[in-house]
Amino acid sequence: LLTPLAPISAKRRPLPSPQTDPLPSAPLQDIRNTVGNIPMEWYQDFPHIGYNLEGKRIYKPIRNKDELDMFLEKMENPDYWRTVQDKMTGADIKLTDEQVELVHRLQKGQFGDVHFNPYEPAVDFFTHEVMIHPVTNRPADKRSFIPSLIEKEKVSKLVHAIKMGWIKPRKPKDDTPTYYDLWAHEDPNSILGRHKMHVPAPKMKLPGHEESYNPPPEYLLSEEEKLAWEQQEPAERKLNFVPQQYRCLRAVPAYSRFIHERFERCLDLYLCPRQRKMRVNVDPEDLIPKLPKPRDLQPFPTTQALVYRGHTSLVRCLSVSPSGQWLVSGSDDCTVRFWEVCTARCLKTLPVGGVVKSVAWNPNPTVCLVAVCVEQSVLLVNPCLGDKLLYGATDQLLESYEAPEEERVQPVQWATATVEEHSKGVRLVVQHSKAVKQVTWHGKGDYFASVVSDNSNMQVLIHQTSKRWSQNPFRKSKGLVQCVLFHPIRPYFFVATQRYVRVYNLLKQELTKKLMTNCKWVSSMAVHPGGDNVICGSYDSKLAWFDLDLSTRPYQLLRHHKKALRSVAFHKRYPLFASGSDDGTVIVCHGMVYNDLLQNPLLVPVKVLKGHVTTLDLGVLDVLFHPTQPWVFSSGADGTVRLYT
Repeated sequence: LLTPLAPISAKRRPLPSPQTDPLPSAPLQDIRNTVGNIPMEWYQDFPHIGYNLEGKRIYKPIRNKDELDMFLEKMENPDYWRTVQDKMTGADIKLTDEQVELVHRLQKGQFGDVHFNPYEPAVDFFTHEVMIHPVTNRPADKRSFIPSLIEKEKVSKLVHAIKMGWIKPRKPKDDTPTYYDLWAHEDPNSILGRHKMHVPAPKMKLPGHEESYNPPPEYLLSEEEKLAWEQQEPAERKLNFVPQQYRCLRAVPAYSRFIHERFERCLDLYLCPRQRKMRVNVDPEDLIPKLPKPRDLQPFPTTQALVYRGHTSLVRCLSVSPSGQWLVSGSDDCTVRFWEVCTARCLKTLPVGGVVKSVAWNPNPTVCLVAVCVEQSVLLVNPCLGDKLLYGATDQLLESYEAPEEERVQPVQWATATVEEHSKGVRLVVQHSKAVKQVTWHGKGDYFASVVSDNSNMQVLIHQTSKRWSQNPFRKSKGLVQCVLFHPIRPYFFVATQRYVRVYNLLKQELTKKLMTNCKWVSSMAVHPGGDNVICGSYDSKLAWFDLDLSTRPYQLLRHHKKALRSVAFHKRYPLFASGSDDGTVIVCHGMVYNDLLQNPLLVPVKVLKGHVTTLDLGVLDVLFHPTQPWVFSSGADGTVRLYT
């Protein structure tokens, strides 16, 4: 409307012209921007806005007005309302009176031209009278009388398509209304039919004797009680009013807090949310896991059969021969005693000159050898019990050793027993640098491992009896080692520290698993004969069962004991495991491991065995199963060893 049409209408990108272009000298109103019908945003980043008829650049007018200048101009310039900006040239143009009037007319929806009359009389271009002669009088074609062959072909195609089911007829429109009755299935007799979950408001407490106009005298407050009532917080008061006595009902005045109490009641009704509690009727018996009855899980030890007496101090450790005929026990009275299992008869007493921390009978049935931990040394003892050929062959095996030509550096010293020690039964002495606290044999019976009370990397040592050779398997210490065990089948080695149990592969010489015990201090450990399950006892009275195939965290934590666990053990043949504690009890549990990997182990406590007397806050110090029978041995701080069958 306001700017003349540009003569060039070709769309093109802006071309930056040389900086030497002279400024346009023509008057501003004669400027013609020749860029044509293009978006003017293309020129946003250029100093010019287009080109005039001579092809010279049209510079944008300098605009450095801020909001304040614009506001002042709006207030002071009387022609501000009729000034518009020309987008093609960027210049401000003041509209004339005719142009303003034209804008007003267009805004009202009138014609732009003042002189145009929209209501002129209509001109009848075509006469309403029918003419006698037609415009054309050509005779009709022949094709207008015969059926069309093209249409016939089209219809036959459509018929074929309908027969083949390619074209389906339109479904008739369903005239049923789309609305439905919201309350059609309601019970019309029920007032609260729509509110299925309607919860009635709690009823107000009925007034008691204290609200009577003439209450009994014991309900009236004395002066001291009234003073105490006034000093209390409103929330702490038993009554929110003071009981008063009136001569008759006519003398009772209007209740001053009536409107206040009604208002509070209304607030309670609409502000306090009410919810219907959905009570679930659960039979408490269903919540208890379905465990088999103990009598269905027999055999397991139930009664104390024998007591092995003879030690004068607490019995720390036990071990049983592979045949199950002999039992060895180590005590703080500096002796090792050998017992016959069936008769509880002490056959041999070996004084060792120190506290016995651990004993272990060689699991190989063809070798008669017992390892005994005494202070800083491990003694390999031949007890000379049972078959004379067997213990004679053991001595021959030890004497057949030939020392290597080159002396090898070892972490320990191997020494042959003196004549005096040999007469007692000691055959070899393995001298360590620090006190030894545990010894355990490998299943084949040639290797054994010892644990030293030390914080360095020399805590765990592995020894080979046949070659009299020892080695330190670990480069650095991973914490204070509590006990170690060899895997019964595979070449794995279990090392229990205070919090973790690490499983090492001895062939690959690498860490395989790290078990998190969830206990504060591990005391003992036992491996299932199948090799896939481990139990750990701890001083914070927990027993952790690990399924090595399942997770590195405990499959189950058993808290049956009240005090610290000192020892745990698995039976080699029966699905039984036991734990001994400072509370003086041995708890025997049924631990069934299934061959089906999808079925979890079944753990059921079956018997609590009592008998040991707690001495110096210590109870049962070691538990051990018989290798073939469902019997359990326990040693205690009361200086006895007990057999439960």
